Amino acid sequence: MQPFPKESSLLQYPASNVNNHRAAKTHTSAIAIRHVDTFVVFVMLTAPSEPFRPFNTVSYSSSILVRLAQYVGGTGATFTLHVSDTDLPVLHEKLALTRLPDGLDGAGWGYGVPLAHVKRLIVRWKAGFDWRKSEEEINKLPQFTRDIPVEGFGTLSIHYLHQRSKLENAIPLLFVHGWPGHFLEVRKLLPGLVYPSFHVVALSLPGFGFSEAPKKKGFASRQYAEVANKLMLSLGYNEYVAQGGDWGHEITGYLSTYYGPTHVKGWLSNNTDALPPTLSAHPWLYIKHLLTPHSERERKGIAYTSALKKTGSGYFIEQATKPQTIGYSLADSPAGLLAWIYEKLFLWTDEYPWDDDEVLEWVSIYWFSRAGPAVSLRIYKEMTGSRSHDSILGVRAPVPFGYSAFPKELIQSPRTWLHTLGNVVFERKHERGGHFAAHEQPEALVKDFQDMFGKGGSAFGVVPGRNGYA
Repeated sequence: MQPFPKESSLLQYPASNVNNHRAAKTHTSAIAIRHVDTFVVFVMLTAPSEPFRPFNTVSYSSSILVRLAQYVGGTGATFTLHVSDTDLPVLHEKLALTRLPDGLDGAGWGYGVPLAHVKRLIVRWKAGFDWRKSEEEINKLPQFTRDIPVEGFGTLSIHYLHQRSKLENAIPLLFVHGWPGHFLEVRKLLPGLVYPSFHVVALSLPGFGFSEAPKKKGFASRQYAEVANKLMLSLGYNEYVAQGGDWGHEITGYLSTYYGPTHVKGWLSNNTDALPPTLSAHPWLYIKHLLTPHSERERKGIAYTSALKKTGSGYFIEQATKPQTIGYSLADSPAGLLAWIYEKLFLWTDEYPWDDDEVLEWVSIYWFSRAGPAVSLRIYKEMTGSRSHDSILGVRAPVPFGYSAFPKELIQSPRTWLHTLGNVVFERKHERGGHFAAHEQPEALVKDFQDMFGKGGSAFGVVPGRNGYA
C-alpha cells in the first residue's frame, strides 16, 4: 500500500459503477476497488497513525453493505456485515408468496423434508427471526477481506475471520468449511482453542459466504489450496496447521499435499473420506488391508455409507453434474433454499437439537451471500470433474495427519484406507456426533486439537517456535 493522506476521504460508488473504477484515488494515495456484483463498497482512507473514524453510508440497491477500512498490521480490510434495509423486505415478500407442494400422510422424512417443518420455518423466517440480532452477534467476530491473486483466475476478494491469541507463539490454524457449511462453524471452537493456544483463521471459500466467486470454469483443488495458502502467508503465517470437514477435508488434504511440509506442518480432519490402498501406490497398506478384517465399527460405518449413497446422494449427483439448473431455484426461492439446506442439517447430524433460529441464521448466510446461494454448488462439479474422478484422489500429505471419526459422518472409511492420505499420527473414534462436528461436538473436537498439537501430543511442536504455550 502507498502512504495514506492525513485527511480522511470517503469514496462512495453504486454497485453499477464499481467495475468502471478499478482504482479510486485521493491525493497521492489509492486503494483498489474491485467489481463486487451487487455490493456497495465504502472505503475509508486514513493515515496509519489515526484511528478508524465512522462515516455515513449512502444506500444503493445492493444485497450487502461492506465497510472496508485500510489494511492494518497486515491483517486486511475490516469487514462489517450489514444486509440492506431494502433486501430484508424482499426476502419477507418472497416468503409470503411461497407456493408449497402438498405432503403425503405418514411420509415422514422418507420423501424429503416434511411439509410441516418447512411451513413452521417459513413462518418464523418471515416474522419472528431477527436477522439484525444475528448480524450484531456475527459482527462481534473479527472479520476482514483481502485480495488474493489466483493463477489463471485473476484476483479474488476473500472474506475471513482472524482471531489472534494473546500469546504470541500461539499455533497458526486455518479452519476450512464445506457445503452447506460456512465460516461460522468455527465459532463454537474459538473459546476452547486456548491451551494450547491458536491464532485462528477461518475463511469463506471462494463463492461462499462473503468471498468473491471465480468467474471461470475449472476452479478446483489446486486453486482452493492456493487461495488458502496465500491467505495464511499474507497474514504472516509462513508455517501453520490446518483443519477441515466436508469439502474442507479435501481442501486441507490438497493444501497439505501441495504446500507441506514447507508451509503446512500438520493436518486434522473430521471427515473420514479416503480411497482403498492399491498395490502400486501403497503396497504394504494394500497387503495389510487384505489381511486385516474390518472391526465391528468399520462394518457398521461401511453399511451406513452404503445406505446413504443409495437413498441420500441425489443432491450430490445434481450438484456435481448440473449445478446451474438447481441453482435457479435456490437463487430465487428462499423456501427452496431453506428446504435444500435444512434437509442436510437435520439428516447429517447425530440427533442434534436444532433451534429454528439457529437453522434460519445458517440458511440466511447463504441467502445473503455475496455471490448468491447457487454459486456454492459448483464446487461439486469442479472438485469431481463432473463425477469423473473421486474428489480425494491425489491427496498424499507429507505432514503429520490426524482424524476424528464421528459415528454419523457421511463417508466412513476403514482405518487402512485413511492411512493412504498421509502420515497418520492421531486417530480418535467418538461415540457421538455427525457431519458438522465443529458445530455439534465442539468440546470433543477441541480436545482432539489439544491431544494432537498440545504437550505430549503426536504433533506437538510441528510449527517451529510456535507451540501454543507461554
